[in-house]
Amino acid sequence: MDQLSFISEEAAEIDGQITDIFRTLSNGFQKLEKVKDANRKSRQLEELTDKMRECKSLIKEFDREVKSLESRTDAVTNRMLSEKKQAMIKELNSYVALKKQHNTNLEKKKIDLFDGPNEGFHEDNVLLASTMTNEQLMDHGNKMMDETDQAIERGRKVVQETINVGTETAASLKAQTEQMSMIVNELDSIHFSMKRASKLVKEIGRQVATDKLIMAMLFLIVMGVVLIIIIKLVNPNNKDISDIPGLPPPAQSRKLLWHTN
Repeated sequence: MDQLSFISEEAAEIDGQITDIFRTLSNGFQKLEKVKDANRKSRQLEELTDKMRECKSLIKEFDREVKSLESRTDAVTNRMLSEKKQAMIKELNSYVALKKQHNTNLEKKKIDLFDGPNEGFHEDNVLLASTMTNEQLMDHGNKMMDETDQAIERGRKVVQETINVGTETAASLKAQTEQMSMIVNELDSIHFSMKRASKLVKEIGRQVATDKLIMAMLFLIVMGVVLIIIIKLVNPNNKDISDIPGLPPPAQSRKLLWHTN
C-alpha cells in the first residue's frame, strides 16, 4: 500500500478499496456457509454479487491507472503493478467460483448479470473498450447478445414450465373439488334415504303392533265362543249360559201320554 502511494495516490486508493471489498467478500461467504434458509441465502448471495460487480469496476479503474503509468515508470515497477493486477483478478475469480458453487447448491437458474454465463474474470475482461478494435467490439457485442438470448430462452422455458405446472395443478384442484361436491351430494342423498327408511320402519312397526292386537282380540273372541259351545253341548240345561245365536234350541223333554192320563 505504501509502495503504491509512492507510485500513484489514485492507484493506492483503488487498491485499498479493492482490499476492503475482498475482506467483505471473505467474511460474507464464511457467514453464508452457516445460513440454512434458502431464501435468505439467495438474498445474501445477491448482495455478495453486487460487491463483486463493484470490485470488477475498481479493477478496471486500476488497470486504466496502471496503463497510464507505464510510460513514467521503469520495467520493474510495471511488472510489480501487473502482478498486483493479476493477483486481484485471481482472488476475484475465486469468489466467482464460490458464487457458482452456491448457485448450484441452491438449484436456481438465474441470469448472471455479473460476467455472462461463463462468469470467468480474465485479464481480457479488464481491457477498456477504448483499447479494443472495432472488430473486437463487434465480436464481443455479438457474443454478449448470443449469451443474453440464451439466458432469455432459458428463462422463457422456466416460465412456460411454471405455467404448465400451474395449469395442471388448477385442473387437478378443480377435479378434486367436483369430486368432493359429488361425494357431499351422495352423502345428503344417503342421509335422506335413511330418514325415509327409518320413518317407514316406524310405520310398519305400528301397523304390525295394531295387527297383533286385533288378532289377539279375535283369538280371545273365538276361544270364548268355542268354550261356550262346548259348555252348551256338554250341559244343555245350564241356565247360566244364554242361547248362542245360530245354535238350535235345546230339545224339550217329552212326556209320555200315559203319564198325563
